[in-house]
Amino acid sequence: MLLQVQQVSVAYPVRGAAPFFAVRDISFEVAAGESFGIVGESGCGKTTLAKAIMGLHPATSGHILFEGQEVSALNGEAFKAYRRSVQMIFQDAVGSLNPRQTVLQMLEEVLRVHRMRPEGAIQSRVAELLDLVGMPSDVLHSYPRELSGGQCQRVSIARCLALEPRLIIADEPVSALDVSVQARILNLIRSLQRELNLAVLLISHDLAVVRNICDRVCVMYRGEIIESGKAIDVMDHPQQAYTKTLLAAVPDVGRALKSQA
Repeated sequence: MLLQVQQVSVAYPVRGAAPFFAVRDISFEVAAGESFGIVGESGCGKTTLAKAIMGLHPATSGHILFEGQEVSALNGEAFKAYRRSVQMIFQDAVGSLNPRQTVLQMLEEVLRVHRMRPEGAIQSRVAELLDLVGMPSDVLHSYPRELSGGQCQRVSIARCLALEPRLIIADEPVSALDVSVQARILNLIRSLQRELNLAVLLISHDLAVVRNICDRVCVMYRGEIIESGKAIDVMDHPQQAYTKTLLAAVPDVGRALKSQA
């Protein structure tokens, strides 16, 4: 199993009161090449859980294992290797990019710092990465402010792919984009997942998106998983009232995804 999350809880201290548990006793697994969805409304703990998996915030209890290794026990080169293998696509595509660097500079920097290619092969690898995400070469010398939100998200995805990860965590990767652009970005993630045999952990508030992208899904509510299973089963036969409420709020992006598939 590629990723195992075992009874993970994450708590924040509260002055003069008991700690607040943003995530409580969460367990799931993601296999190599699988797409897994975490769905829930804002504030339910999805992003906190993603940060714990990435090592950006410590888990209060439980275990997070990657290829059988406890992530919290990794340090030095072992932790650097883990962070190359697990990359994150952030919700704010523009804000996640360095405003002082061009697209070329950002991608070259990643390849050089992590020694992903010899110096003489860096430019050709940059061209390959742009091609993978469907970006023209004439954006190489553009700054993030000169690109659309959808283009910035494609650059962000290219930057992730530069490290040749095995798992990508996509945290609400299209929520800041309009519906038609959302569908194109999500279809890009889906095609890359299949082409490169990537595991994808997709975090969203939209069950329709998850159904079109993911093999399995869990539904979070107030920091806990209240329902899980195959995405199509959870969509067609929800067991919990909260899941039914999420389904009732499905926007047009689900239909847009199907029409562009």
